[in-house]
Amino acid sequence: MTYPVLNSETIYSGKIFDVLREDVQAPDGHVMRLDIVKHGGAVAFVPVDEQDRILLVRQYRHPAGQELLEIPAGTLEAGEDPAECVIRECREETGMMPAAVQHLGGAFLAPGYSSEYLHFYHASDLTPAPLDPDDDEDLSVVPLTLEELRAAVRSGEIIDGKTIAALALLDLQA
Repeated sequence: MTYPVLNSETIYSGKIFDVLREDVQAPDGHVMRLDIVKHGGAVAFVPVDEQDRILLVRQYRHPAGQELLEIPAGTLEAGEDPAECVIRECREETGMMPAAVQHLGGAFLAPGYSSEYLHFYHASDLTPAPLDPDDDEDLSVVPLTLEELRAAVRSGEIIDGKTIAALALLDLQA
């Protein structure tokens, strides 16, 4: 069931997302005014090298006000296949190209205010094939074993939600 949209206005249009203000009618008839982040979706992936290490990236995240250690991720381009996005983003963020890309699952990140859906993947059989990173990326690659990754989550070193979710999805695959 979806609620009827009575009015929709774009109040901000940006490079990665738009913000909509919508009046939506609930089943009981009352009207709710909602501000919605409209996002085209993204991918996040767990790249595993030949030594069975997971390649994480450390990068400054301005909204968080700190550097975060996280799995690589990227925004889908319009009409882009998520698996192809994984290959492009892996080359940009880790300098490696995966020969194998396996879908792990997906999730809405913050469905209370955002339409962003994140596709999770496992990327393996990596070979060097770097692409230039995006202009707004300044990151370094940090390889960790699966046990080191779990320990970093437990200790609070990793506080990135998509990384924690990806670890849970990996554990479900095992």
